[in-house]
Amino acid sequence: MPGTLYVVATPIGNLEDITHRAVRVLGSVALIAAEDTRHSRRLLDHLGIATALTSYHDHSEREKAPQLVERLRSGVDIALICDAGTPGMSDPGYRLVCAAIEAGVQVVPVPGASAVTACLSVSGLPTDRFVFEGFVPAKSGPRLRFYERLSGEARTIVCFEAGRRLVASLADLESVLGRRRVVVGREVTKLYEDFRRGTVDEVAAGLAEAAVRGEVTLMIAGAPAAHRAEPEEVRRRVAELRGEGIRMKDVARRVAEEAGWSTRDVYELGISDADEV
Repeated sequence: MPGTLYVVATPIGNLEDITHRAVRVLGSVALIAAEDTRHSRRLLDHLGIATALTSYHDHSEREKAPQLVERLRSGVDIALICDAGTPGMSDPGYRLVCAAIEAGVQVVPVPGASAVTACLSVSGLPTDRFVFEGFVPAKSGPRLRFYERLSGEARTIVCFEAGRRLVASLADLESVLGRRRVVVGREVTKLYEDFRRGTVDEVAAGLAEAAVRGEVTLMIAGAPAAHRAEPEEVRRRVAELRGEGIRMKDVARRVAEEAGWSTRDVYELGISDADEV
């Protein structure tokens, strides 16, 4: 009989957030595949678990997944964990889970902590419908395109961002989405847990002097339901604001909020009209 692959959630900060079931599974399997074995060994030592570890991370996933599946097929039970939270949520795991399923191996979730659901539950933003977008791109150009793609998304948006890039990322977010409501979760479940809520400019101003470290969870209110103005209405409004001497970039953002358009579409329409004059 083949073994079982257990996908085990581990704490995102507070070690008390490990479940009894997770402790039992981690102590009973033959092998634990971990994103960072040194990090995971500290957790296992804290729990009194001596199970063998093997590394399984983004750079080794393609190579290690077939090896682990072979061990599973031979009857070995394996647990998959990541550095924090639930494996596969912007963490290694997808290839191994897919390969195990394809090989006929039973894959069992052992649920627990997740930064996505933990932060969303206290965000104060609508939780009946949301979308998880993983990590925000590191560079400004792709980041602007990332936010632009989400400009019409009506669901609450959840993503991860590096603390050192957060202020710059919020500036790009505001330039595309305007004064959208956001929530930033930092040090979640840890001693200095912090949530900042408000419009993007308000949150950015509060963080400007702070040294934000580590990974943060960024939540963005969905686009408000709005009447989508006809192109002629948009043209008239663009011309009106341009006549007041306002920069096209600022005009595009303002008109997009009013008209239910994306900032890029308003900008391109305005530039196109200007070229034809």
